[in-house]
Amino acid sequence: MLESLSPNTRAILLLTGPLLGGRGAAPSELLRLGEYNALARHLRELKRQPADFLGADAEELLRGCHAVIDESRLRWLLGRGFVLEQIVERWESQNIWVLSRADAEYPRRFKSRLRENAPALIYGCGDKQLLNSGGLAVVGSRHMDDVLIDDTMAVCRLAAQAGRTLISGGAKGIDQIAMSAALRAGGRVSAVLADSLAKTVSTREYRHPLLDGQLVLMSPYDPNASFNASLSTQRNKLIYALADVGLVVSASFRKGQTWAGAVEQLDKLKFVPVYVRTTREASAGLEALRAKGAMPWPELQDIGDFENAFSVAVTYPAAPPQTRILL
Repeated sequence: MLESLSPNTRAILLLTGPLLGGRGAAPSELLRLGEYNALARHLRELKRQPADFLGADAEELLRGCHAVIDESRLRWLLGRGFVLEQIVERWESQNIWVLSRADAEYPRRFKSRLRENAPALIYGCGDKQLLNSGGLAVVGSRHMDDVLIDDTMAVCRLAAQAGRTLISGGAKGIDQIAMSAALRAGGRVSAVLADSLAKTVSTREYRHPLLDGQLVLMSPYDPNASFNASLSTQRNKLIYALADVGLVVSASFRKGQTWAGAVEQLDKLKFVPVYVRTTREASAGLEALRAKGAMPWPELQDIGDFENAFSVAVTYPAAPPQTRILL
């Protein structure tokens, strides 16, 4: 029921959520992140918040925001309350939760690192607190061989033994292999999905880890969203934002989402130190990432060696001061 959502989250869902599976809104009708931020900024200037759109003086507030977002557009989006109630009931039957930037449980690292680029909403299933635990982000392309699989599984098992959360994109291929290795070793996993959250939560392999607090599945996209390459690329920054350290185990040179996400991290975002797997054979993609500043992943013998990879000192430019993040 809607009572499980904070009033602000309810309003933000109506304004920005496609509510797929019900009478959703066309992408052109929804508020994009930049538009929502502009509206949230205006609301702050008025000393109001999104929940006030659902209050007794909503009409007055709508008129007061017409210079930022068309009044009729806001009214139409906010009028989807019945659809929202149906969709939320369906999500709750699947143990899917929703958080907005206005909620105290929203991941702290998204707020501190992404600021206004943090998703207005995230959807998920499992223990939300895992999203604040940091850990090792392991990313790689879908092209695999036995050596890559063995190396990845060994790192993920060691992460589990060290008590470090594994952060993954949850995609087919090396992402899912990494997740399985960590979970089977008794470790914790935070997976940032680009699509199909509602389908993924019912995966048999994930059922017990979700219930036992060992796994959290999270997505910035509607639980029923289907695969979209651009959305998959955009979520890369979220994977690194949750981590303490990143490890690229494979990447194609100048192509693919793994390459794009690693380059964005090394050249622009610089949230965490980035390592690349040390390979027996030449890898143009990994070597190019090293040239951009990624470090070679050390040979690990035990948990102490693993922890040393987290203690590396990397100096990044200080972020410019910013005002308090918008709801």
